[in-house]
Amino acid sequence: MLNYKKGYIIIFIVSVIGLAFIQYQYLKVGLNLAKVQFNTKIGQSIQTIKSDLSTQNELTFLMQQAITKDTSHFKLSIDSLQDASSHFLNDFLVDRLLQRGIKTSFQYRLYKNDSTVYLTSPIYNLANREGLKFPIVLNGYLPDSIGQRLILELQFEDVNSYFLSQLNGLTIPSLIFIIAIILVVIWVLRSMYWQRNVITTTNEFINNLTHELKTPVFSIGLAAKLLEDKVTQETAPIITIVREQNEKLKSHIEKVLDLAGIENKKGVIKLKLQDFYPTLEHLAMSFSRLSSIEGIQFKYELQDGPYTIYCEPSHLENVVNNLLDNAKKYSEDNPTINLKAHVAGGYLYIAVTDKGIGIDETNLKHVFKKYHRVSSGDIQKVRGYGLGLSYVKEIVKLHKGKVLLESTIGKGTTVTIKLPMQKKKNK
Repeated sequence: MLNYKKGYIIIFIVSVIGLAFIQYQYLKVGLNLAKVQFNTKIGQSIQTIKSDLSTQNELTFLMQQAITKDTSHFKLSIDSLQDASSHFLNDFLVDRLLQRGIKTSFQYRLYKNDSTVYLTSPIYNLANREGLKFPIVLNGYLPDSIGQRLILELQFEDVNSYFLSQLNGLTIPSLIFIIAIILVVIWVLRSMYWQRNVITTTNEFINNLTHELKTPVFSIGLAAKLLEDKVTQETAPIITIVREQNEKLKSHIEKVLDLAGIENKKGVIKLKLQDFYPTLEHLAMSFSRLSSIEGIQFKYELQDGPYTIYCEPSHLENVVNNLLDNAKKYSEDNPTINLKAHVAGGYLYIAVTDKGIGIDETNLKHVFKKYHRVSSGDIQKVRGYGLGLSYVKEIVKLHKGKVLLESTIGKGTTVTIKLPMQKKKNK
């Protein structure tokens, strides 16, 4: 089991790492696409900006006056004129970029060939020389009126954050889903391991308890055997009851141990190809004798054998005994029980029918669960631990068969075991 746990954990870790790697690759592809889209939008914006600044208008005239430091047309100082030009040009660039869907922060500077700077952004950081730069060589009115080659340089800051913001619809949900998957898987693994530990602890307790019970059961059986040598007419019924109850207790202990062993997959079942008909016939005859003593109406009909199946006779016998015992326990006064076996379509069908209290639809879904007991009827009269039908289901499942259940409240129950038949090999 430890190896399985390690395997599950390794698969989980590898899967999460693989999912994160794939997501990272998708993110890289998304960023590249965002950059391409950004460059395309910038190219379109540059063409618009270049075109608008090539003609004479209020903005270009104001810029020309600021560059040449000509205040004859304005009642402003040189500094105020340059400051107004910087703000108007900044607003113009923001508007043209927004028209193309570009909302990231930027700064600009307007300079000539010898790097003399005429205008800059209202907030311009000379120290920040990183980021994407797009130089725009102006033509038309401004360079012609000044007689200089003018370059307007746009510089975008923190472009990666801008690109990531464009991909928020992809990255944030992906991260949320990855985290959710990790949390759910961790919770499931913790629950599964916790449940497994509880089951293991419970089985260990049951195994220890049942092994401890074997000693007194053996002692009681030995004492009953010794008393049989000195039996009298008065004590004979009492000794018979003690012996029968002791055998019943021994059978229950073995059943619990076998069920725990089956759940732990310790291979307690070893199937062999053999005829189950003699075992089933002997079982039916024994139960018939017991029924006559206890006043139970019991009939059995067995189609002629052989019943050649892969089976472990003792466990399969316990299964049928369990069904007969349940039919007896969950019947009212004067129980009526029928046992039928027949072969059809390559399968052996063994059916136990009673006319007892029946099982409602709610309990029909749960009767084969471990420790589940049907709540209908007299609870004090019908005692048990809810292990019988769980044992039946596990044993039949290991025999590659199925258990079919039909029941009606107040009319009775039929439990049918369906087992695959085998063709006996010729020697």
